[in-house]
Amino acid sequence: QVQLVESGGGLVQAGDSLRLSCAASGRTFSNYAMGWFRQAPGKEREFVATINWSGGSTYYADSVKGRFTISRDNAKNTVYLQMNSLKPEDTAVYYCAADRKPDILSSSPDYWGQGTQVTVSS
Repeated sequence: QVQLVESGGGLVQAGDSLRLSCAASGRTFSNYAMGWFRQAPGKEREFVATINWSGGSTYYADSVKGRFTISRDNAKNTVYLQMNSLKPEDTAVYYCAADRKPDILSSSPDYWGQGTQVTVSS
């Protein structure tokens, strides 16, 4: 079993930056694909970014490409999402997710965090 705990959300203005962190329990973190999804009010949960076990492969939703960067530190069992040039449409609850495989996240990850709120004011 893997537990994921997100942190780093908050209220910022458009154009600001935030870094989300996701701390994972378990000794096999480095074997897992990791990533982030988000859900805005009244909308379905959507994929944001994913990273493979080594950090050598990353993929992003078109809406965040060039503004967000996903990374991981396997020694700290932590995955990060650096969010720059934030826009009001980035407002959502951001969820960390993990899959029991080394490649990138599937569309239905095995594990989810509880979510952290990001609010971007205009």
